[in-house]
Amino acid sequence: MQRLITLKMSGILLRLCGVFYGIFTLAIVSAQSEQDALMMKKMEFCTGFMYQQSSWDQYWEGTLKRENLNIGTLQTQMAAYMGMYGITNKLNVLVSLPWVQTSSSAGQWKGQQGLQDVQAWLKYWLVDKKGSKGRLGLFGLSGFSMPVRNYAIDMLPYSIGLGTKQLSFRGMADYQYGRWFATASATYVFRSNVELDRTAYYTNRMHYSTEVKMPNVTQWMIRAGYRYKNWIAEVIADNWNTLGGHDITRNNMPFVSNQMDATRLGANVKWEDGLVKGLSLLGGGNYTLVGRNMGQATTFYGGVVYLFDFSGKPKSNPSSNQNNK
Repeated sequence: MQRLITLKMSGILLRLCGVFYGIFTLAIVSAQSEQDALMMKKMEFCTGFMYQQSSWDQYWEGTLKRENLNIGTLQTQMAAYMGMYGITNKLNVLVSLPWVQTSSSAGQWKGQQGLQDVQAWLKYWLVDKKGSKGRLGLFGLSGFSMPVRNYAIDMLPYSIGLGTKQLSFRGMADYQYGRWFATASATYVFRSNVELDRTAYYTNRMHYSTEVKMPNVTQWMIRAGYRYKNWIAEVIADNWNTLGGHDITRNNMPFVSNQMDATRLGANVKWEDGLVKGLSLLGGGNYTLVGRNMGQATTFYGGVVYLFDFSGKPKSNPSSNQNNK
Protein backbone atom coordinates (compact mmCIF):
# COMPACT_ATOMS: atom_id res chain seq x y z
CA MET A 1 0.00 0.00 0.00
CA GLN A 2 1.13 3.48 -0.68
CA ARG A 3 2.69 4.74 2.52
CA LEU A 4 0.86 7.66 4.10
CA ILE A 5 4.00 9.10 5.64
CA THR A 6 6.88 8.31 3.31
CA LEU A 7 5.67 9.49 -0.08
CA LYS A 8 8.67 10.99 -1.79
CA MET A 9 6.40 13.26 -3.81
CA SER A 10 5.28 14.88 -0.53
CA GLY A 11 1.58 15.07 -1.37
CA ILE A 12 0.97 18.78 -1.77
CA LEU A 13 -2.83 18.66 -1.73
CA LEU A 14 -5.64 21.22 -1.94
CA ARG A 15 -4.72 24.25 0.08
CA LEU A 16 -1.73 26.30 0.94
CA CYS A 17 -0.23 25.70 4.39
CA GLY A 18 -1.22 29.23 5.30
CA VAL A 19 -4.92 29.08 5.50
CA PHE A 20 -6.58 32.45 5.56
CA TYR A 21 -10.09 31.90 6.81
CA GLY A 22 -12.89 34.34 7.18
CA ILE A 23 -12.33 37.02 4.55
CA PHE A 24 -15.64 37.83 2.89
CA THR A 25 -14.80 35.51 -0.02
CA LEU A 26 -13.74 32.74 2.38
CA ALA A 27 -10.62 32.22 0.32
CA ILE A 28 -9.24 29.14 2.03
CA VAL A 29 -6.13 27.83 0.38
CA SER A 30 -3.44 25.44 1.49
CA ALA A 31 -0.94 22.81 0.45
CA GLN A 32 1.01 19.96 2.02
CA SER A 33 -1.03 20.20 4.20
CA GLU A 34 -2.57 20.30 7.59
CA GLN A 35 -5.67 18.98 5.83
CA ASP A 36 -4.42 15.78 4.22
CA ALA A 37 -3.08 12.47 5.54
CA LEU A 38 0.37 12.69 3.90
CA MET A 39 3.51 13.51 5.86
CA MET A 40 7.23 14.07 5.59
CA LYS A 41 9.73 11.49 6.79
CA LYS A 42 12.26 12.51 9.41
CA MET A 43 14.59 15.29 8.14
CA GLU A 44 12.67 15.78 4.89
CA PHE A 45 11.77 19.39 4.04
CA CYS A 46 9.16 20.27 1.46
CA THR A 47 8.96 23.93 0.42
CA GLY A 48 7.48 25.99 -2.36
CA PHE A 49 5.09 28.69 -3.49
CA MET A 50 1.39 28.85 -4.32
CA TYR A 51 -0.72 31.34 -6.26
CA GLN A 52 -4.50 31.63 -5.93
CA GLN A 53 -7.15 33.78 -7.54
CA SER A 54 -10.70 34.01 -6.21
CA SER A 55 -13.59 36.16 -7.46
CA TRP A 56 -17.32 36.73 -6.95
CA ASP A 57 -20.00 39.09 -8.24
CA GLN A 58 -22.84 37.85 -6.00
CA TYR A 59 -22.93 37.36 -2.26
CA TRP A 60 -25.27 36.47 0.57
CA GLU A 61 -26.45 39.35 2.75
CA GLY A 62 -27.56 37.11 5.58
CA THR A 63 -29.45 34.47 3.61
CA LEU A 64 -30.45 36.88 0.81
CA LYS A 65 -28.38 36.34 -2.32
CA ARG A 66 -27.71 39.59 -4.18
CA GLU A 67 -25.29 41.64 -6.26
CA ASN A 68 -23.81 45.05 -5.47
CA LEU A 69 -23.15 47.46 -8.34
CA ASN A 70 -20.85 49.51 -6.08
CA ILE A 71 -18.52 46.50 -5.96
CA GLY A 72 -19.07 44.74 -9.29
CA THR A 73 -16.73 41.75 -9.25
CA LEU A 74 -14.48 41.42 -6.22
CA GLN A 75 -11.16 39.68 -6.85
CA THR A 76 -8.73 38.35 -4.26
CA GLN A 77 -5.23 37.22 -5.22
CA MET A 78 -2.82 35.39 -2.96
CA ALA A 79 0.83 34.40 -3.33
CA ALA A 80 2.21 32.40 -0.44
CA TYR A 81 5.33 30.64 0.75
CA MET A 82 4.92 27.34 2.60
CA GLY A 83 7.20 24.75 4.16
CA MET A 84 6.83 21.41 5.92
CA TYR A 85 9.54 19.58 7.88
CA GLY A 86 9.65 16.07 9.30
CA ILE A 87 10.79 16.33 12.92
CA THR A 88 10.21 12.59 13.17
CA ASN A 89 8.38 10.12 10.93
CA LYS A 90 5.24 10.79 12.95
CA LEU A 91 5.59 14.47 13.83
CA ASN A 92 5.68 17.25 11.23
CA VAL A 93 5.71 21.03 11.49
CA LEU A 94 4.13 23.24 8.79
CA VAL A 95 4.55 27.00 8.30
CA SER A 96 3.27 29.50 5.76
CA LEU A 97 3.02 33.21 5.05
CA PRO A 98 0.65 34.64 2.40
CA TRP A 99 0.66 37.96 0.55
CA VAL A 100 -2.87 39.05 -0.36
CA GLN A 101 -4.34 41.67 -2.70
CA THR A 102 -8.00 42.67 -3.11
CA SER A 103 -9.63 44.74 -5.86
CA SER A 104 -13.02 45.33 -7.44
CA SER A 105 -14.30 46.23 -10.91
CA ALA A 106 -16.63 49.02 -9.74
CA GLY A 107 -17.08 51.60 -7.00
CA GLN A 108 -14.77 54.12 -5.36
CA TRP A 109 -13.14 51.91 -2.73
CA LYS A 110 -9.51 51.00 -3.18
CA GLY A 111 -8.41 47.43 -2.58
CA GLN A 112 -5.80 46.46 -0.02
CA GLN A 113 -2.57 44.48 -0.34
CA GLY A 114 0.24 43.17 1.84
CA LEU A 115 1.44 40.33 4.01
CA GLN A 116 -1.36 38.74 5.99
CA ASP A 117 -1.18 36.08 8.76
CA VAL A 118 1.71 33.74 9.52
CA GLN A 119 0.54 30.25 10.40
CA ALA A 120 2.18 27.21 12.00
CA TRP A 121 0.83 23.68 12.52
CA LEU A 122 2.02 20.57 14.33
CA LYS A 123 0.75 17.36 12.78
CA TYR A 124 1.03 14.01 14.61
CA TRP A 125 0.32 10.54 13.27
CA LEU A 126 -1.53 8.87 16.15
CA VAL A 127 -2.61 5.50 14.71
CA ASP A 128 -1.51 3.42 11.74
CA LYS A 129 -3.58 0.26 11.43
CA LYS A 130 -3.04 -2.07 8.49
CA GLY A 131 -5.56 -4.71 7.50
CA SER A 132 -5.96 -7.23 4.73
CA LYS A 133 -8.24 -4.87 2.81
CA GLY A 134 -6.85 -1.44 3.56
CA ARG A 135 -5.07 0.92 5.90
CA LEU A 136 -6.45 3.31 8.52
CA GLY A 137 -4.56 6.34 9.78
CA LEU A 138 -5.63 8.71 12.58
CA PHE A 139 -4.04 12.14 13.03
CA GLY A 140 -4.14 14.93 15.57
CA LEU A 141 -3.21 18.53 14.71
CA SER A 142 -2.89 21.88 16.41
CA GLY A 143 -2.26 25.22 14.74
CA PHE A 144 -1.75 28.89 15.50
CA SER A 145 -1.95 31.97 13.29
CA MET A 146 -1.51 35.71 13.83
CA PRO A 147 -1.18 38.86 11.70
CA VAL A 148 2.38 39.87 10.81
CA ARG A 149 1.41 43.52 10.28
CA ASN A 150 -1.27 45.98 11.34
CA TYR A 151 -3.46 45.83 8.22
CA ALA A 152 -6.91 47.44 8.08
CA ILE A 153 -9.62 45.01 9.21
CA ASP A 154 -12.61 47.38 9.12
CA MET A 155 -12.87 47.65 5.32
CA LEU A 156 -14.54 44.38 4.33
CA PRO A 157 -14.80 43.03 1.71
CA TYR A 158 -11.57 44.82 0.73
CA SER A 159 -9.63 43.94 3.90
CA ILE A 160 -6.96 41.28 3.41
CA GLY A 161 -7.82 39.56 6.69
CA LEU A 162 -9.71 39.76 9.98
CA GLY A 163 -6.73 40.55 12.22
CA THR A 164 -7.57 37.89 14.79
CA LYS A 165 -5.21 35.38 16.39
CA GLN A 166 -6.42 31.80 15.91
CA LEU A 167 -5.78 28.57 17.82
CA SER A 168 -7.01 25.48 15.97
CA PHE A 169 -7.43 21.81 16.91
CA ARG A 170 -8.19 19.14 14.32
CA GLY A 171 -8.88 15.42 14.31
CA MET A 172 -8.51 13.51 11.04
CA ALA A 173 -9.09 9.95 9.81
CA ASP A 174 -7.80 8.54 6.52
CA TYR A 175 -8.64 5.18 4.97
CA GLN A 176 -6.92 3.81 1.87
CA TYR A 177 -8.17 0.80 -0.09
CA GLY A 178 -5.80 -0.10 -2.89
CA ARG A 179 -5.22 3.11 -4.82
CA TRP A 180 -8.40 4.79 -3.55
CA PHE A 181 -8.67 6.81 -0.37
CA ALA A 182 -11.07 8.88 1.73
CA THR A 183 -10.17 11.42 4.42
CA ALA A 184 -12.50 13.09 6.92
CA SER A 185 -11.59 15.83 9.38
CA ALA A 186 -13.23 18.13 11.92
CA THR A 187 -11.72 21.36 13.29
CA TYR A 188 -12.48 23.79 16.09
CA VAL A 189 -10.98 27.29 15.86
CA PHE A 190 -10.65 29.66 18.83
CA ARG A 191 -10.39 33.32 17.75
CA SER A 192 -9.17 36.30 19.75
CA ASN A 193 -11.00 39.61 19.93
CA VAL A 194 -9.89 42.43 17.62
CA GLU A 195 -9.50 46.20 17.98
CA LEU A 196 -11.04 48.78 15.63
CA ASP A 197 -9.74 52.26 14.86
CA ARG A 198 -13.01 53.80 16.04
CA THR A 199 -14.72 54.11 19.40
CA ALA A 200 -18.18 52.78 18.50
CA TYR A 201 -19.75 50.32 16.08
CA TYR A 202 -23.13 48.71 15.39
CA THR A 203 -23.91 45.00 15.00
CA ASN A 204 -27.48 44.17 16.05
CA ARG A 205 -27.06 46.84 18.73
CA MET A 206 -24.76 49.78 19.45
CA HIS A 207 -21.34 49.09 21.03
CA TYR A 208 -19.35 51.97 22.54
CA SER A 209 -16.00 50.24 22.44
CA THR A 210 -13.00 49.67 20.19
CA GLU A 211 -12.98 45.93 20.97
CA VAL A 212 -14.97 43.42 18.91
CA LYS A 213 -15.71 39.95 20.22
CA MET A 214 -14.96 37.38 17.51
CA PRO A 215 -17.04 34.18 17.41
CA ASN A 216 -15.26 30.84 17.21
CA VAL A 217 -15.51 28.58 14.17
CA THR A 218 -15.97 24.92 13.27
CA GLN A 219 -15.03 23.24 10.00
CA TRP A 220 -15.53 19.78 8.55
CA MET A 221 -13.95 18.42 5.40
CA ILE A 222 -14.32 15.25 3.31
CA ARG A 223 -11.86 14.47 0.54
CA ALA A 224 -11.70 11.35 -1.59
CA GLY A 225 -9.70 10.27 -4.60
CA TYR A 226 -6.87 8.31 -6.15
CA ARG A 227 -3.21 7.94 -5.06
CA TYR A 228 -0.81 6.15 -7.37
CA LYS A 229 2.93 6.61 -7.93
CA ASN A 230 3.47 10.24 -8.92
CA TRP A 231 -0.22 11.17 -9.25
CA ILE A 232 -2.81 12.25 -6.72
CA ALA A 233 -6.31 13.36 -7.75
CA GLU A 234 -9.19 14.12 -5.40
CA VAL A 235 -12.50 15.86 -4.87
CA ILE A 236 -13.11 17.89 -1.72
CA ALA A 237 -16.20 19.07 0.11
CA ASP A 238 -15.90 21.37 3.11
CA ASN A 239 -18.11 23.43 5.39
CA TRP A 240 -17.09 26.50 7.42
CA ASN A 241 -19.49 27.49 10.23
CA THR A 242 -19.17 30.57 12.47
CA LEU A 243 -20.50 29.93 15.98
CA GLY A 244 -22.31 33.20 16.54
CA GLY A 245 -22.02 36.63 15.02
CA HIS A 246 -24.72 38.48 13.12
CA ASP A 247 -25.88 39.14 9.58
CA ILE A 248 -24.86 42.02 7.35
CA THR A 249 -27.49 44.71 7.79
CA ARG A 250 -29.41 45.71 4.67
CA ASN A 251 -27.25 47.57 2.09
CA ASN A 252 -24.39 47.81 4.56
CA MET A 253 -20.77 46.66 4.54
CA PRO A 254 -19.78 43.29 6.00
CA PHE A 255 -18.26 43.40 9.49
CA VAL A 256 -15.44 41.40 11.10
CA SER A 257 -17.74 39.57 13.54
CA ASN A 258 -20.41 38.62 10.97
CA GLN A 259 -21.65 35.05 10.90
CA MET A 260 -19.67 33.84 7.87
CA ASP A 261 -20.75 30.36 6.71
CA ALA A 262 -19.97 28.53 3.49
CA THR A 263 -20.16 25.09 1.91
CA ARG A 264 -17.81 24.47 -1.00
CA LEU A 265 -16.98 21.76 -3.52
CA GLY A 266 -13.66 21.46 -5.31
CA ALA A 267 -11.07 19.26 -6.98
CA ASN A 268 -7.29 18.99 -6.77
CA VAL A 269 -4.52 17.31 -8.78
CA LYS A 270 -0.86 16.84 -7.86
CA TRP A 271 1.89 15.50 -10.09
CA GLU A 272 5.54 14.69 -9.39
CA ASP A 273 8.00 15.30 -12.21
CA GLY A 274 9.77 12.04 -12.95
CA LEU A 275 12.75 13.83 -14.55
CA VAL A 276 13.50 16.32 -11.76
CA LYS A 277 13.40 14.24 -8.59
CA GLY A 278 11.67 16.02 -5.73
CA LEU A 279 9.85 18.57 -7.93
CA SER A 280 6.03 18.57 -7.80
CA LEU A 281 3.31 20.63 -9.44
CA LEU A 282 -0.24 21.03 -8.21
CA GLY A 283 -3.42 22.81 -9.15
CA GLY A 284 -7.13 22.87 -8.55
CA GLY A 285 -10.18 24.94 -7.79
CA ASN A 286 -13.39 25.16 -5.82
CA TYR A 287 -16.80 26.83 -5.88
CA THR A 288 -19.00 28.10 -3.05
CA LEU A 289 -22.32 26.27 -3.28
CA VAL A 290 -24.15 28.06 -0.48
CA GLY A 291 -23.20 30.64 2.12
CA ARG A 292 -24.21 33.27 4.64
CA ASN A 293 -22.65 36.75 4.66
CA MET A 294 -20.18 35.38 2.14
CA GLY A 295 -19.35 35.86 -1.52
CA GLN A 296 -20.24 33.06 -3.95
CA ALA A 297 -16.62 32.67 -4.97
CA THR A 298 -14.97 30.72 -7.76
CA THR A 299 -11.34 29.92 -6.91
CA PHE A 300 -8.40 28.56 -8.92
CA TYR A 301 -4.89 27.90 -7.67
CA GLY A 302 -1.58 26.34 -8.65
CA GLY A 303 1.83 25.87 -7.17
CA VAL A 304 5.28 24.35 -7.33
CA VAL A 305 7.14 22.62 -4.49
CA TYR A 306 10.44 20.84 -4.01
CA LEU A 307 11.43 18.13 -1.54
CA PHE A 308 14.83 18.26 0.16
CA ASP A 309 16.09 15.19 2.02
CA PHE A 310 18.62 16.07 4.76
CA SER A 311 18.77 12.56 6.20
CA GLY A 312 21.56 11.43 3.86
CA LYS A 313 19.66 8.22 3.13
CA PRO A 314 18.88 7.07 -0.44
CA LYS A 315 15.49 8.28 -1.59
CA SER A 316 12.77 5.66 -1.67
CA ASN A 317 11.20 4.71 -4.96
CA PRO A 318 7.41 5.23 -4.86
CA SER A 319 6.96 2.39 -7.34
CA SER A 320 8.31 -0.02 -4.74
CA ASN A 321 5.38 0.71 -2.41
CA GLN A 322 3.03 -2.19 -1.96
CA ASN A 323 0.10 -0.17 -3.28
CA ASN A 324 1.83 0.43 -6.60
CA LYS A 325 2.68 -3.14 -7.40
